Amino acid sequence: MDICIACGARPNFIKVAPIIRAIEAAKKQGEQLDYTLVYAGNADDPTLEPTLFSDLGIARPTVFLGASEESLNLLASHAMGAFDSYLTEHPTDVVIVVDDLASTMAVTITAKKRGIRVAHLVAGTRSFDINMPKEINRLVIDGLSDYLFTAGAGSESNASREGAEMSRTFMVGNILIDNLRYYHDRFAQPQCVETLGLSEGKYLVFTLNRKALLANETNLHAMLAALISAADGTPIVAPLRQQTRTVVEPLLTDEQRKHFLLTEPLDYLHFGWLTAHALGVVTDSGNVAEEATFNGVPCITLNSYTEHIETVLNGTNELVGEDPEKLADCVKKMVAGEWKNGTLPDRWDGRTAERIVHILLGK
Repeated sequence: MDICIACGARPNFIKVAPIIRAIEAAKKQGEQLDYTLVYAGNADDPTLEPTLFSDLGIARPTVFLGASEESLNLLASHAMGAFDSYLTEHPTDVVIVVDDLASTMAVTITAKKRGIRVAHLVAGTRSFDINMPKEINRLVIDGLSDYLFTAGAGSESNASREGAEMSRTFMVGNILIDNLRYYHDRFAQPQCVETLGLSEGKYLVFTLNRKALLANETNLHAMLAALISAADGTPIVAPLRQQTRTVVEPLLTDEQRKHFLLTEPLDYLHFGWLTAHALGVVTDSGNVAEEATFNGVPCITLNSYTEHIETVLNGTNELVGEDPEKLADCVKKMVAGEWKNGTLPDRWDGRTAERIVHILLGK
């Protein structure tokens, strides 16, 4: 069996690394299967830091489609054409796609037009806001996929409600947890902990990437002020990428910068240590919220919904939307040690990738 694993952005590689390890393990046991790792973007993409693949223990992609346009429609068109050319030269039995990007949708459509089976990793996630481009991507990808690999009961219910056949829907668990369990002992304290004079369990971590939040600078300014005020002197470490930092930094006063500590982006293993040893995390990332739930670290998500509701129902996550007052109230509880206790959701056992490979092999 020839498997193509298609990734559209940096977080996708973190999710497919366990599958690659599971494929390699199955090959050692005599299974006839192999894989190719394909990236929709460019080989020189700055978000793919040199240490990413060595940290994850996987090889860099061997194929780059070169789709990096700002326009989502143009990017999808480029990815479709490039992936179609790839499939012409590389016979493939199954294409594994991840999450809900425009390039993910493009790869899915291209594979299905060629009669190739598609497996969707992290299927069934929904915001129920059809005005979101990613929601359209999710509906298309799930509708066309032959295997819907869901992370939790909520995602499985979404897929079933929309008419997906139970025979192609599989609740395999959360793939991120495979990585967290596998790499937990390799997490390493980043240099910024010593440089900034941080103490374990006595700082907050802040991450931000969502374009809608960055675009509304007036509200972002209010949210940052509310966060820093409510933290009441607790250091807030912000390892932000340059595009985000360019927006955030001018919104801070000199006094606020004493407590809101901007630092360079961290690689996977160092960032994992930083969040695992924090007093709390404030983020707009679903992946970071899932990691916080696994680590039992209080988490605030800057969004009104989450595709992974189990992090709220079972875990340590709370949603505040883009409301500065709600954010402040939650941060006060966080630094006061008044946060709820969380438990691990079902099938966060580190065996998701193993289940996926067994299903693809028909076992």
